[in-house]
Order: sequence, then C-alpha cells, then structure tokens
Amino acid sequence: MHPLRTRLGLLALAVLAPAVLAAGVSGAGPAAPAAATAAAPAARAGAGNPLAGRTMGVYRGPMEQSWAPYQRATGAKKELLAKIALRPKAKWFGAWVRDADIERKVEDYIANATGGDPNVLVQMAVFRMVPWEHDACKRLPSKAQKKSYRRWIRGFARGVGNAHAALILQPDGPFALCVPKGSKVPSRMIRYAAKRLAALPNTSVYIDAGAGDWPKDRPDEAARFLMPAGIEYVRGFALNSTHYSPTSVEIGFGTRLVEELARRGVPGRHFVINTSSNGKGFDFGTARGKHPDHAKVCRSRSDSHCVTLGIPPTTDVTSPRWGLSAADSARAAAHVDAYLWFGRPWLFMQADPFLTKRALRLVRTTPY
Repeated sequence: MHPLRTRLGLLALAVLAPAVLAAGVSGAGPAAPAAATAAAPAARAGAGNPLAGRTMGVYRGPMEQSWAPYQRATGAKKELLAKIALRPKAKWFGAWVRDADIERKVEDYIANATGGDPNVLVQMAVFRMVPWEHDACKRLPSKAQKKSYRRWIRGFARGVGNAHAALILQPDGPFALCVPKGSKVPSRMIRYAAKRLAALPNTSVYIDAGAGDWPKDRPDEAARFLMPAGIEYVRGFALNSTHYSPTSVEIGFGTRLVEELARRGVPGRHFVINTSSNGKGFDFGTARGKHPDHAKVCRSRSDSHCVTLGIPPTTDVTSPRWGLSAADSARAAAHVDAYLWFGRPWLFMQADPFLTKRALRLVRTTPY
C-alpha cells in the first residue's frame, strides 16, 4: 500500500467523551460505538492482557479522514458513516509529520481521543520508515534518513508519555525481507523504535508481521524479520494490517508464529489482528479490482470474495458472535490480545483520500 498523506480539514477539534469499551461493540445502530458497556475480563484474551478492561478512545477531529465527512452528513447517511467515524481505530503517523512536529501532533491526538481521561486506551500506527514498501527493495536508508528516523521516534515517544496505548509498529513488515543484499539496517531501525517505545510505562507495542498470506503461510519467514526488529522487547506482533485475510486464518498463522518465536528463544508473544477489512475475508493475491490495495467492495451482504468491515474492535476475542471454531477460540484465548482496526479500507488505496461511497458500501454490507 502507499504511505498515508494526512488530510487536514478546516474542522475545529472536538474533544468529546471517549467511546466503546474494550469488551466489544455490537454495531447494532449508529449510537452503539458511542455507548459504554461493561468490560470483558482480561482472561478472555490471555492472562494479563494489557488492552482488556479499558475504554478504547475515539479521535474526533481533522487528523481522522472520516471525521469531516461524517460531520457534514445528515440523516441515514450520517448514521451509516458513524459505524466508521465513531469506531476506535488506529491513527497512522509517518514521515509526512515533520520531526519537529511529531511530539505535539501525538499529544494533540491523545488528548482528543482520551478526552483527558488517563485511563482510556488510544491506538496508533508508526509508519515512519523511509524508504519503505517497494522502495525499500531498491535502496537502503541514508545516514541522514537514519538520523531523522531516530529523532522522530524520540519525539513520538515523548508525545505518548504515560498514555495507555496500543501501538502497531511499521505496517507492511515483510518488506524487510526484500532489502538490498539482505541488509539488516531497516530491521535495526525498527528495533530502535521497538525498544524505545516498549520502554514507555503504558504502551503495548506490536511489530507488524504481515499476514497469513504474506509471507504465504510461512511463520519462519515472518520470524526471520521479527527477530532482528526487536520482538523480544515488545508485547508481540500485528497481523493483516493491509490485507483482507479471514480472522480464522490469521489466528492459525499467528499461533504458529508464536510457536516459531518461542523455538527461537522468544516465548510468550501475543498478537492483534486487523479486522477492519475482512468481513468476507480472502487471499490478497486473488483480490478483484484494478489493484489489490483497492479491492472491490461487497455489493450486498450475500456477496463474497470482496471487502467489507469485519469484527468491530474488541478484546472479547472468543465471543460466539464471531463464529469461530472451538479450536480457533482456544487459540485466540491463549494468544490474541484484540481484534483492532488499524487497516483503512474506506480510503483510496488504503491511504488517502476518504471515499464516502466506498465507506457507505462497507457499512451496508458488513455481516457484523
């Protein structure tokens, strides 16, 4: 996918009360994301789950691309867009935010998303590596780029401070496997970030490990770039950030990756799965459309092999509502901290801008 280009609107920041508890949301109407219910026990997603039992904050302001379209909408359209705009989800931060500005931007985001409540959980994704994606296969970071990366990460860490945060580190992680001459430079840079951010008192870091279909059903390949990236310092890894793989596939792949990491001397890792895009999950390589990053959206609830919203953000990973097998429920209970929304299928090429018609179809066709 392409790097995010932040879309700054003219809308003034509205700091409202946080929405949606970590226990899960039903999605049974436009008010559901803004309602608070009792939190699920941490044991549902593994003992000591740092994400469980906390309200998940919702950012309301111009740094969120769905917010202005939601505010402009009226009637039934506004009710539908609420299913995206009022869901807790991860804000992506990257090189489009200057080194000098990142600390303040993160502070502003957290203040808005938490409403000033220090117990609320915020979600963010760090997409700061330059070069990255296909460019990373052609060249390594320059000395100046490495220095800037470290400066930016330090500023980001200061911005997070004591906040309770779930942090996805460097989406599209498997690109670390294609760097020139097998260099470990990008992985070492991610390692720097992993160690620095994991040292924050209330931050849970999950390094992006790709998806069950990338590297294709190869936990050993995923472990090959997670090990030099500092997986030993963090809570675990993240799956499916830019893909559409079914949740059951990701549970199975993630469980095997947990076992592979343990064999390599890093036991006890946990993971989170992006479910924003996999309501009718399929293999990324079989996506319909002009480009897999902009795969066809479902036309109806009975359509298949298409993109629609998946399980709403929750730490109640074994709920019968998700239709998991008994085996997958057991695996999820042992290893999965949460189903989160850190993918963005409502954006063009999962990057920018917000596409209202696409977003409305995502909402209308979701089975959840």
